[in-house]
Amino acid sequence: MERMRYPVTPDGRYFMVRGRLWRMSDPGLLPDEKDALVRDLMRARADKGRAMVSGDDEAFIVAKRAIDEAKRALGERGPVWWDDGAPDLNRKMAKNTPYADWAAEQVEPN
Repeated sequence: MERMRYPVTPDGRYFMVRGRLWRMSDPGLLPDEKDALVRDLMRARADKGRAMVSGDDEAFIVAKRAIDEAKRALGERGPVWWDDGAPDLNRKMAKNTPYADWAAEQVEPN
């Protein structure tokens, strides 16, 4: 069974989960570069989980920092990767943005 993907805005800047917009990775990243950054992100997320379970506060902080660094390098946080002056709508409810009409037409996976 194919896994349903979340809807992506027509301009490719965001995907939508439960009505909320989340910034996509920078499409200008080379595939190998993006793959390496995603591996770094997944490793940092796993490290964060292990730190939470073990109660290691220092490791937790280090892992959170690594997650943030990977997401910034991917273009999912920090300065936007587009250059047309459009605002960053990351984490905004789509119904409260210029994407409202588009969002109303979307079917999200369960």
